Amino acid sequence: MTVTAPSVGEPEQLEPQAAPALRGARRVRRLVPAAVAALSGVLLYVSFPPRTLWWLALPAFALFGWTLRDRTWKGGLGLGYLFGLGFLLPLLVWTGVEVGSGPWLALVAVEALFVALVGAGITLVSRLPAWPVWAAALWIAGEAARARAPFGGFPWGKIAFGQADGVFLPLAAVGGTPVLGFAVVLCGFGLYEIVRVAVDGRRAGGTLRRGAALTALLSLAVPPVGALAARSLVSDEAEDGTTTVAVIQGNVPRSGLEFNAQRRAVLDYHARETERLAAKVKAGKAPRPDLVLWPENSSDIDPFANVDAAAVIQGAAQAIGAPISVGAVVERDGKMYNEQILWDPDKGPVDTYDKRQVQPFGEYLPLRSLLDVINKNWTSMVRQDFSRGHEPGVFTMADAKVGLVTCYEAAFDWTVRSTVTDGAQLISVPSNNATFDRSEMTYQQLAMSRVRAVEHSRTVTVPVTSGVSAIIMPDGKITQRTGMFVADSLVQKVPLRSYETPATRLGTLPELLLVLVAACGLGWAVTSVVRGRRGSGDGQDVRADEQDVRADEQDVTEAAR
Repeated sequence: MTVTAPSVGEPEQLEPQAAPALRGARRVRRLVPAAVAALSGVLLYVSFPPRTLWWLALPAFALFGWTLRDRTWKGGLGLGYLFGLGFLLPLLVWTGVEVGSGPWLALVAVEALFVALVGAGITLVSRLPAWPVWAAALWIAGEAARARAPFGGFPWGKIAFGQADGVFLPLAAVGGTPVLGFAVVLCGFGLYEIVRVAVDGRRAGGTLRRGAALTALLSLAVPPVGALAARSLVSDEAEDGTTTVAVIQGNVPRSGLEFNAQRRAVLDYHARETERLAAKVKAGKAPRPDLVLWPENSSDIDPFANVDAAAVIQGAAQAIGAPISVGAVVERDGKMYNEQILWDPDKGPVDTYDKRQVQPFGEYLPLRSLLDVINKNWTSMVRQDFSRGHEPGVFTMADAKVGLVTCYEAAFDWTVRSTVTDGAQLISVPSNNATFDRSEMTYQQLAMSRVRAVEHSRTVTVPVTSGVSAIIMPDGKITQRTGMFVADSLVQKVPLRSYETPATRLGTLPELLLVLVAACGLGWAVTSVVRGRRGSGDGQDVRADEQDVRADEQDVTEAAR
């Protein structure tokens, strides 16, 4: 048989036909990490309340780790941004319920930048020994930055807040939300590392690298073992006796921003529900409460300036025969405050607490003059900025010390801790979620309160204008809860506690240590890269490597766009 050798020109004739298909396949292959990064962000969102799929956070971070492994920092920047968008776009959709998609998209675009920077950092530390530890610490460093900037920070979406139903929850008592979040992220990256080491070992004929295998195993095993050991810190014991607390949910005339148009109706609703409870107590159908908790904005009419509003509150307090913590909007010296007022049935108002962490773009407007040019409707919604309080709020109500953390403040570690270190034996989180309709916001916030209960070993009550109101035990379990947009009341005997968990005593120290770990890992990685480039004897190889990854970076950037 005669075999005819192809002529020299034949390959050149075939290449133009095959090149488009090869380039298309290559582009699709390179876009896979971008798609996986975005979808793993969505998977992380699904792990958050109101769903109880907390464990999905582990495969979410495992997939995220896969996309970042062996990438350049520029590629990690793009992949991190896609992961942030996939996570935060659905998580924060409630921020645009009443004000439109503009503020929602702007918020997500800014917050995702922090995740992008974390992604870039993880690509660098992924080349280090024990890289899951450095990478998880970098994630917590990113959360720490988000919780502080810009405009006082926005901690919503901390990994810890998605773990209220998870096995890792006891770790909140060890080191607060940073330690709890670190454990979850470490376990997720450890899951990926287990798979990676196993696959590499199979390719190498069954030979596993001991160091990598040990790192993977410890990253996956230590967090749940630590959580199991931390269960000894979780207790419902009544160290300082008990108190019977009543949580009042009066409801609102209508959801959305327009509920403020009937401020007197909201006050009347809460007074009426309190009087209804008083009638049940008198009839022997409900236990008599020692103290009563109303939600934020339960009286948007200033009772110090309006005699009628004061009379309504006084009547409700006398009917129930117990002190009431009333959420009110008050004006003093030309300044507005979101205030809790301790109203005694005999003495009237005897103490106040002014909200310290006021919400940007909700309770005050940064960049007001610029926003007024962009959209006057936004500035008209917040006509006057709220002023900040400066002292933690702890009310003495029927011999119980009640720490006040108003709504948005529950997302911030320092606000909750300061009430406990100031002597709070139980915590109240009065909130007003009526402006967010029936969105997931109220469930996300409720999960925060459950984490705070375990973090500081305190009963946490959540009185909300329109729901969901709840009573949470120090172990994070909800014992009673209301529906949404119904008038209701909850009455329960709860434990009073003075024990300070390690998280309470340590404060920001665990977070600071994790940020230092992240900084050390990042410094080590950068130093190794610089030394590697200086020590390379073949500059052509380095340039070739850079050319190989440049196409990957371009594809990731295009996907992000």
